[in-house]
Amino acid sequence: MITITDSAVQEIKRQAAKRGTPNASLRAGIRGGGCTGFSYLFEWDDGEPRETDHVFEKDGVRLYVDPKSYLYLKGTELDFVRTMMGYGFKFNNPNVKSTCGCGESVQF
Repeated sequence: MITITDSAVQEIKRQAAKRGTPNASLRAGIRGGGCTGFSYLFEWDDGEPRETDHVFEKDGVRLYVDPKSYLYLKGTELDFVRTMMGYGFKFNNPNVKSTCGCGESVQF
């Protein structure tokens, strides 16, 4: 299961409306790369989910995850945070063993 926080839902809806695609979904995944081995993929998907996708929904926001990425993202919380350093989406992933100094890549 992947959970989506209320703040993430609000920001996704805000950005989707700004794009002019209020019914757009997001695709999350894992790809090889970065200083510690893996990085998160996070992009808009204006289509329907693929047949093998895991689909997570909250308050009209849909998140698609491919089966391979789900192995690494299972149990993750997608959040949107604001700090003194900035703001952005954050994956709170219990499967991560370590992150690089910049926080952009992870190791499982």
